[in-house]
Amino acid sequence: MVIRCILTSELLWQTLKLNFLIYIVRNPNFKIKFEIMKSTRIAVLAALLLIASMGWAQEKNYKNDDFQIKSVQVSHKASLGITVWEITVNGKAGNTTPTKVGQLDGAPVLGYVFPTSLQPTDVGFSQTEGIVALALTSHPDFDDTPLWDENNDKIFNNDGVVWHPHWVVLHPDQRVKGGLAVKQIKKADDTVVLPPTNPGMPMYMDSPGFPVTTTGNTITVVVPDYRMNHQTNFSYDGVAAFMKVNTSNAELPMLGVYEVYSVASGDLSLPYKVN
Repeated sequence: MVIRCILTSELLWQTLKLNFLIYIVRNPNFKIKFEIMKSTRIAVLAALLLIASMGWAQEKNYKNDDFQIKSVQVSHKASLGITVWEITVNGKAGNTTPTKVGQLDGAPVLGYVFPTSLQPTDVGFSQTEGIVALALTSHPDFDDTPLWDENNDKIFNNDGVVWHPHWVVLHPDQRVKGGLAVKQIKKADDTVVLPPTNPGMPMYMDSPGFPVTTTGNTITVVVPDYRMNHQTNFSYDGVAAFMKVNTSNAELPMLGVYEVYSVASGDLSLPYKVN
């Protein structure tokens, strides 16, 4: 990608360089070319705004009513053998999706998440410490549901932006601002069991393929009873959050929570019970 910037002053030039350096640190695969020449201030400002918008696209502009939770509900339908999980927001559920950054490292992930009191073994993992959560996510830079074709185009690896579910195990992680991350595993650890529908990432993560729908201000996922050990008596909460993938920095988690937009209970106390 080539951006030709027209510079008029030393101050603007220094500002532009600073923004550029920040951007390329976060996006090492991005290539940019500068051409210094005399012209209008408008061109310089346009270049600065372009770089800034690209550099922080994955972290900005998502805190809106689409992620302000109004209510959360899980209902058991015994006659159908399913539970129906719903998060209702002030805005339009699922309307806001992440801005693509063009690579896996640093890829933004938005999520509507149900932390629960379920055990990891209830959803196909081996026993481990942490919070079992059902996360409804969108992430346009990668697809982690290789068994499912959510947009029904006969291509199975291009629909990460479509809202879809994951079982995950969360644990506290103070290395990220949100204080939580998906628990990682060592690939060589034979004691760890993941469900056969897992996406092959070294984390306690599954891609179960449950149907997710968005209607107005509510996002819904339907889970068969047999896919969670027929558990219908558990506690839960609702969280809307921004997450990010990391594949380059061993000091950070692979998938961490960087910002929590809202919590249904206000304190993540899991006060809600299945109806």
